[in-house]
Amino acid sequence: MPAESVLGLQWGDEGKGKITDLLAQNADFVVRYHGGNNAGHTVVTGNKKHFFHLIPSGIFHKNTKAIISNGVILDLGVLLNEIDTLKKEGIRVNNKLMISPRCHLILPYHKALDIAYENARGKKKLGTTKRGIGPSYSDKVSYNGLRVYDLINWNDFCGKYRFQAKIKNKILKTFGVKPISIAKSLIELKRQRTRILPFVKDVFEVLNNAAAAKKKILFEGAHGIMLDLDWSPYPYATASNTVVGSVNTGSGLPIRSLDRVIGIVKAFTSRVGEGPLPTELHGRLADAIRERGGEYGTTTGRPRRIGWLDLEAVRFSCKINNVDEIVITKLDILSGLLELKVCTGYTLNGRKVHYSECGYNELAKVKPVYKTFPGWMDDVVSVRKYKDLPKECRNYLEFISKFLGVKIKFVSVGADRNANVKM
Repeated sequence: MPAESVLGLQWGDEGKGKITDLLAQNADFVVRYHGGNNAGHTVVTGNKKHFFHLIPSGIFHKNTKAIISNGVILDLGVLLNEIDTLKKEGIRVNNKLMISPRCHLILPYHKALDIAYENARGKKKLGTTKRGIGPSYSDKVSYNGLRVYDLINWNDFCGKYRFQAKIKNKILKTFGVKPISIAKSLIELKRQRTRILPFVKDVFEVLNNAAAAKKKILFEGAHGIMLDLDWSPYPYATASNTVVGSVNTGSGLPIRSLDRVIGIVKAFTSRVGEGPLPTELHGRLADAIRERGGEYGTTTGRPRRIGWLDLEAVRFSCKINNVDEIVITKLDILSGLLELKVCTGYTLNGRKVHYSECGYNELAKVKPVYKTFPGWMDDVVSVRKYKDLPKECRNYLEFISKFLGVKIKFVSVGADRNANVKM
């Protein structure tokens, strides 16, 4: 089956938006299948940057249809803002965008609860985006969620919404947070409903029919494997499963329909939010990499924490997802460094340990085992052929591929969609 999945193999922000956009030029469908608007994907066309939180990154390609499937949770206001932005840029999504009725909704009380919970944690905060993601998923699994499906019958939706909002307002009062206005929020939700319902479609049939017809389907993962709800150093996680198996649960397409799993690896490490980061750097070097790479959250604007490439963590991600190929991104950001380090393993109290046996306490205490490489001085942004990369750069890439046992598909050396070196 000609279906591929793009996954981030680190802590998110690996550059999945650019790679999805690049691969989507030959795709019939590009699909977001989990997460919400806590994800931030960036696509560069010409001299313009486009930021997406919900709409799949392949939307710019004329013949590619975009699907938001059931695993995604929707903030309707954010989605409509993205649709309006695209229209201003001359891209009409009326016949390109489809939304599953099974998508759960992020509602005003979810965002208020997210802020209340995070504030209550004080110094033990998790570093959430405060977008209502966790509370929405919590309602989903406790049978208190409302879905796009519920919007179809407005009177029924209003009754369910009022019931949930009254409960949530009591919780908000307990935390000393101002309750939401149920009446005002319903007025806005009704307006959003009118605009969203024309996009709602049974995407299960669309995707399965497309697979049967051997159409090319590209699945766009959000976040990174190190943030997976089950496989992260929980609770420092996102609220959804990010591993490749969530393609099935989040879209309805059987996992055996996937032909290839493509993992995205940033040439160094970054993350937003709290939690252990074994290879984290501090001081001038971290600041320099952050500034040069524009390492600020697309969703939050927060400065990202910076570290050396952690291959112990990436190797775990490759194994759990059965990754076929990887793409290395932001290689250009490392140009000009005298030396580079790569983490090849961890030790804890003098004993070798693997990522998979560590919880957040252990990961906060492990000592990375590093291999050091000489850096390269040449700017690689304009390089398009592998042989033209500096020797030190090629050695760095070849070590990564050999260590992981996975072939590198290509290397990104700039933000532009064409700034790539094919291996």
